[in-house]
Formats: sequence, structure tokens, C-alpha cells
Amino acid sequence: MSTRKRALIVWGGIELHTPERSARVVQEILESENFDCIVTPDYDALGDDEVGANNLIVPVITGGDLGKQKMDNLVGAVRQGTGLAGFHMGLATSFRSSVPFRYAASVYWVQHPGDIVTYRVDVTNPDHPIMRGIESFDYTSEQYYLNYDPAVEVLATTRFSGEFHPWRKDVTMPVVFTTAYGEGRVFYSSLGHTADELELPQPRTILKRGLLWAAR
Repeated sequence: MSTRKRALIVWGGIELHTPERSARVVQEILESENFDCIVTPDYDALGDDEVGANNLIVPVITGGDLGKQKMDNLVGAVRQGTGLAGFHMGLATSFRSSVPFRYAASVYWVQHPGDIVTYRVDVTNPDHPIMRGIESFDYTSEQYYLNYDPAVEVLATTRFSGEFHPWRKDVTMPVVFTTAYGEGRVFYSSLGHTADELELPQPRTILKRGLLWAAR
């Protein structure tokens, strides 16, 4: 009996986020862990009737739309146990108009004050397997301000200085979290604005562990 797992990685949206290159980083990580990967720019693959046969789904997508039946298939697959994982724009900006997807993803991007800034990522749950051995670190990228589901388990946070939006001074925001949607595990990290950032040690380690944690 095969021990290999299956992952569906779908990329698209603005080139600023290097979606295809970032999807290939995810593919490289997963294939090194004995996954068979399908990598495609076809959003409809997410709503295929057999999408639930995948152990893991990774949208590397900014924006986008998916028809109701296909979205029902996608969300239904996660609810039945297929893992859902995303980073930066993936999940947080994917399929912004879909309420069912927003509920499953548990996160929604709203702003990155100051655009590219240097900020601190504080590890708040060092005992979680995704964060084990990772110390708090400085990071230069977009500092994501998110609306998020209070049901998530927060693993790392950042604090907004108020330099650019003083009305949000000292707000603490999740950077890495896990949650569940039905039987499916959901992982999100706001790190990884471009594929190059995914080569940095902490973002890559967090992403790799998060992908494996979410996979059924």
C-alpha cells in the first residue's frame, strides 16, 4: 500500500506575490516529504468533484473567484478532513467575496501599514510542533494586519508600532496560527510575501511544518 500523500497547489493572482514561483517552493517542500503534487493555475481544480481525495490543498492565490458548486466542493472537502494551508496572500486574500471560504480560512487581510517594514515576530507557543526550536526574530516584509477568527490557536504574533497608523499602536496580531474546519486542519502564516522570502530559514521552516501539520 502506497504511503505517499497527495497535495493540490493552485496559484494565481498578482505577480507581485510571485505566485508560480511560490507554488514551486511549496511543491519542493512537499515532494521532499513523500507527497505527490499537482501544481496548476486552474482555479477550477479546487472545486473538482474528487478534490477531497487530496490530503492537502494549498491556494497560492491573490483574489480570484470560484463558482458556487466548486466552492461548495472545496469547502466540503476541508470539512471532511482534507487539510487547508496558506501563507501571506494565500487564504488571507484568496476568494475574498466567498463567505464559505472566509469561514473555512479563518483569516482576512485588510492592510499592511508602511508597506515593507522591519518588524518583530514573537513566538508565543514554543511548545507547538510547528514552532519548536524557533526563537523570536526580526523580519523585513509586509506586516499584515488581519481580521481573524477568535477560534484560532495563535503560535506567533507581531505588534504594530503605530508609526504609520497611530490609531493601531500596540495592537498585537497573529502571524502564525492553526485551527480546524470540521475534520480538516487549517494552517496559516502571514510570512512569505515573495518566493525569495520563503527561502529564509524561519519562514521556510514554519511553512514546511505547517504544511505537514495540516495534511491529513
